[in-house]
Amino acid sequence: MPYQNINDPEKLKSLLDAALSISAGLDLDVILDKFVVQATRLVGARYGALGVLNRQGTGLVKFVTTGLSKSQIKAIGEFPKGAGVLGLLITNPEPILLADISSHESSVGFPPGHPEMKSFLGVPITIRGTVYGNLYLTDKIDGPEFTSQDQDMIVSLSLAAAITIENYFLHERVSELTVIEDRERIARDLHDTAIQRIFATGLSLQSTLKLVQDETSKARIEESIDGLDETIRLIRTAIFSLESGQNQDHSDAGPRIRVLDLCEEASRSLGFQPVVQFMGPLDHSIPQVVTNELVITLREALSNVARHAKASSVSVELSYEGGELIAQITDNGRGIDPTFATTSWGPLSGASKGKGIANMCSRAESLGGTCVVHNQPRGGTRVLWRVPI
Repeated sequence: MPYQNINDPEKLKSLLDAALSISAGLDLDVILDKFVVQATRLVGARYGALGVLNRQGTGLVKFVTTGLSKSQIKAIGEFPKGAGVLGLLITNPEPILLADISSHESSVGFPPGHPEMKSFLGVPITIRGTVYGNLYLTDKIDGPEFTSQDQDMIVSLSLAAAITIENYFLHERVSELTVIEDRERIARDLHDTAIQRIFATGLSLQSTLKLVQDETSKARIEESIDGLDETIRLIRTAIFSLESGQNQDHSDAGPRIRVLDLCEEASRSLGFQPVVQFMGPLDHSIPQVVTNELVITLREALSNVARHAKASSVSVELSYEGGELIAQITDNGRGIDPTFATTSWGPLSGASKGKGIANMCSRAESLGGTCVVHNQPRGGTRVLWRVPI
């Protein structure tokens, strides 16, 4: 094991402290943030980043950074997709140690607004033989370049981080099984108790209606009966969603089930259950590739609400009409920095949006769609994500 090559007691203690700090995270975003921060501190790197690979292992879908200022992040724009030296770790997941990143034959240089970086240390994060992501560290602060001992320290820390990430996924799996059991019980209770009682109340009101002479009162009773019918319809839809959601593997499920699963997952970090509405033949009209991008976008949006909005409610509306998938995520939180908001259609420059917003917009644009994020007049934020089908 790499840590066996480290003889300095102080460095071993620093490595242990860093590993324990990462293992204390309960939220995946927190775990990843801690990992990048602790890695840079451990070897004295000025900048650090973690790129999470897509499911195909061909590019990056998430990029967590430390060391960059907000103005630098805005100037850089979209996060890297895995080109140049960063792509080496994707195609060949082995540690890379470079004295000067720009001198490597695979280097493609830095985009405008990107700070210059020289020394480089890259390490893959592997979980059960599969590369989850890659850690990139640049600019050794107290020396001209990273050392082989720095590499051993970071490889060891990456092993600890991989265990923590895997434990998080296992915990999520256990939680999912618990949710499945709860869904089955709730669906049964709704069907056997709630619908029957509402139906009985509706019959009672219909019987009473025959005895009422006042037209205004009759109209109110009829309106109440219609409301009960609509409530029964909504409960039956909920029962269908609950029962459909009992499959353990939802990776190939339609957008309804996957969005409900995602909102259930998000409720743990939000502290409340998102309100979800569906309209149109979603499951029969939305291709799987679009569903995958939609779910990632919604996860990003809900994560932003949980971390930044200080909201007490959020709604997710998903509709398919006129050959277009429309997703709206609305919260009642404190809003976003106006410099990160977008108020017009079409591709957006990197300087006009935050990292999370840039991710959502780029996914819409890759499918020929658009994404608009703005503050609402009465408070809160609205995300409107539209993609042609």
